[in-house]
Amino acid sequence: QVQLVESGGGLVQAGGSLRLACAASGRTFSRYSMGWFRQAPGKEREFVAATRWNRGSTYFGDYADSVKGRCTISRDNANTVSLQMHSLSPEDTAVYYCAADRTSFLDRDPGSYDYWGQGTQVTVSS
Repeated sequence: QVQLVESGGGLVQAGGSLRLACAASGRTFSRYSMGWFRQAPGKEREFVAATRWNRGSTYFGDYADSVKGRCTISRDNANTVSLQMHSLSPEDTAVYYCAADRTSFLDRDPGSYDYWGQGTQVTVSS
């Protein structure tokens, strides 16, 4: 049974940092791209960042314009993905989801992803 479990969310003040982590199990995800999405109340789920696992290291990442320069996505191994976020603002408040795409493409469309975690809440106070 495939599972993706996120951790690391919480409450942080504006300007602060958080590191989200996602652990996948149930199969080897070496050929999958993995990404992060977020969904704020009343809004659609939106792409944050994605990357793939390439020869034992993180491939270059794709980032949404809203987080580029403030976030770094990485994979410590084939079955984990992390998102380091800096300079957080209240606009970053959302539930953050980890997802895996079997095609290995760095898709921004959430409909392209095959597996999802339950999400972790990130709240940034002003």
